Amino acid sequence: MTEQKYGPKRCRDTRKPPASQCPEVAFYRCEECGTLFPVTGSKALEEKEIFCCKNKTKRLVPSTPAQAENKIIVTYQITGGYNDNAVQVFWKAEKPEFAPEWIYLKTFTGGYLKYVAETKRPPMVFALADTDAFAYCDEDPCLECVFRCKRGFVIYIYSRGAGLVHLPLDKMTAHWQTGAKEKI
Repeated sequence: MTEQKYGPKRCRDTRKPPASQCPEVAFYRCEECGTLFPVTGSKALEEKEIFCCKNKTKRLVPSTPAQAENKIIVTYQITGGYNDNAVQVFWKAEKPEFAPEWIYLKTFTGGYLKYVAETKRPPMVFALADTDAFAYCDEDPCLECVFRCKRGFVIYIYSRGAGLVHLPLDKMTAHWQTGAKEKI
């Protein structure tokens, strides 16, 4: 029997954390200087008044990937198994102005914000630890089975040309049932 090794980032919880543990997030942006304001907390996120450069900031209203697919296509993959959980975010921008400016990953316990350099090519990798790294199995990459360990996570990807796109991590496929990973 192989001894299991516990890495320092591994989650040792026996149950998946509730997705409602982390409050929702809304994004506001100053149209003059471009400053970004991610706001979490209360349910009235849409009613916030944030001022920057003496003007009221604009709330970024998220669209679905289907609504933005003629501008930017976004997908993801969960990798790492038990010890090295990560979410890889992939994108394909139809034009340079649709390329992402930043990506935010909302998790069980908070969120990760990364700015995308003009020269950055996909994927953008978000390493997970502690409760955010909860996994039912050690498959690498994730088999996208019925347990959907990261259900509750949301990817927000923003570009000036495509706006804000939100993609929940809720993919589920049946390819794991085909036996494709079994060795012959």
